Amino acid sequence: MNAARSPVPVPDDILVRPGPALLRGIADGPSLAAHRERYGALPRLSLSELGDLVGDVGLRGRGGAAFPFATKLAAATAGRRPVLVVNLAEGEPASSKDMALALTRPHLVLDGAYAAAAALGSRELHVVLPGDRPVAAERMRAALRERPERLRVQEHTASPRFVAGQARAVVELLERRPNLPVTAWQPEAVSGVRGRPTLLSNAETWAHVGLLVLRGTADYRRLGTTAEPGTTLLTVTTQGSVPQVHEVELGSPLRDVLPADDGSPGIVGGFHGSWATAETLSRARVSVPGLQTLGIPLGAGVVLLPGPGSCPLQLTSRIVDHLAGQSAGRCGPCLNGLPALASALQGVVFGTESTARVEQLCGLVVRRGACAHPDGTSRLVRSMLLTFPDEIAAHARGGCAARPVEVAS
Repeated sequence: MNAARSPVPVPDDILVRPGPALLRGIADGPSLAAHRERYGALPRLSLSELGDLVGDVGLRGRGGAAFPFATKLAAATAGRRPVLVVNLAEGEPASSKDMALALTRPHLVLDGAYAAAAALGSRELHVVLPGDRPVAAERMRAALRERPERLRVQEHTASPRFVAGQARAVVELLERRPNLPVTAWQPEAVSGVRGRPTLLSNAETWAHVGLLVLRGTADYRRLGTTAEPGTTLLTVTTQGSVPQVHEVELGSPLRDVLPADDGSPGIVGGFHGSWATAETLSRARVSVPGLQTLGIPLGAGVVLLPGPGSCPLQLTSRIVDHLAGQSAGRCGPCLNGLPALASALQGVVFGTESTARVEQLCGLVVRRGACAHPDGTSRLVRSMLLTFPDEIAAHARGGCAARPVEVAS
């Protein structure tokens, strides 16, 4: 198994910028007392009231797939009493938004989950902690110890692996099996932990639920756009700098959180995202459908800027090499396809392989895996092929317009 390390290491330290909603007033500290001073007591809502809240603002999950939360909530109430899961297994090394919430707003996350548990009549809450971010895990444990509610809470620690936070991998962890994805025939909201409906979302999604419960839709809609209200968290990583987590209004210019003097291309959406030129980044807006029209997924809410002088081919190759070794290795596209793709991409970097083999392998792995890991990896590679034809041609001639760099340390 390929054990290539990530070219973007999981950070020990991050900079969390104050924001207009989730990250407003973070200087007050993460304690329950400070949280209640700001937001007041957690109201008890009925299931219909909760559904109306999340449905009215069209709340989408912030884990990467942007799935409507109201749809997931409705599916989880169609059968037996559901299980709730708060997922902080931030397997994406370039993303630190759930870590930021664990450090600064753990009770906003828990308020969302506790309010949903009360509305659903759930007696069971699982909190999945990151195995590679010990400071964030300990802060969330401390927050759980402060909670007065009577609810059976079980803590779990995810493996330090890219795919560990995938929904079915989390279900496997909760059922005391290896924390790896498996093929699933029904969504977790229909059949998850022990076959029961499982409402599983990441920390940022639960924080938005908490904010809606505490503040209501009118306050939530004062930010963002009419079609896409609210905010989202972005992790911006630049060469040689500590990753920064920003809270931005949906619909706002992406350039507002980018270094003004960078002027280089970047990856949007994380390791399963897409390359974008500097010109595209300068005109893009932070919006799920808006970025889709540019061929860019918002994904995990990551903007990775390797900086002027870096080689996008070399960085993509290192990311794919890392992702090939991070798979579950349980299906052909991951076990055989991703290592082959990584090898072919290395050939393009060294000028010994044409892009034809890379394109062929990308086509072979998509929509054939047990999870979306090969699809996301293929997306990144294809975006590189489309965005940097001149650099690919330079490598084919034995040259390179840039030099390899470490993105973060």
